[in-house]
Amino acid sequence: MSEAKRVRVAPIVALVVAALLAGLLWVLAAGDGEEADPGGVIDSHLLDEPAPAVVAPTLDGAEVDLSRRKGSWVVLNFFNSTCAPCRAEHAELVQFVADQQQFLGSQAAEFYTVVQIDDDLDDVRAFFAERGGEWPILTDTEGGIFVDFGVAQVPETFIIDPNGVVRVRWAGTIDAVTLGQLVQQQRLATGL
Repeated sequence: MSEAKRVRVAPIVALVVAALLAGLLWVLAAGDGEEADPGGVIDSHLLDEPAPAVVAPTLDGAEVDLSRRKGSWVVLNFFNSTCAPCRAEHAELVQFVADQQQFLGSQAAEFYTVVQIDDDLDDVRAFFAERGGEWPILTDTEGGIFVDFGVAQVPETFIIDPNGVVRVRWAGTIDAVTLGQLVQQQRLATGL
């Protein structure tokens, strides 16, 4: 390549490299905030099928067996304390449980958080102590719950009917109103 051609190509290469670096910095900067990522209902091989068995210890050492929760609507939220979208949606989950479900009495959906295997449990405790959340927090000590539900990325939320059948899989952040509407829609659709 002649010197003249190199001189003309150099600014173009510099612009391309600068654009790529700017794009990378934008992606990294966006990932550090606590803005919610848009979520939505997604397909799953589990829909309209019995939920996988979940027997797990909670952060306080009690054991939860979700098969014993048949007869109740159950919401499982998959979580990691370092996940920006999980952190962003947490206030909405507190609102769902405290503001919406408490008034439904025996008709309220039971809410559970399932903690990702690589999350530090002391960090999880500190997160909930600081931000609230009065519900069982399940530790997925072997990672089997995440695998059984096919969770690809947190946060994800599943709604399970009183017969133990998975009705909804939501990927990404969810707000209190949408979660309440999804549970109610499933109640009406199933008659349960």
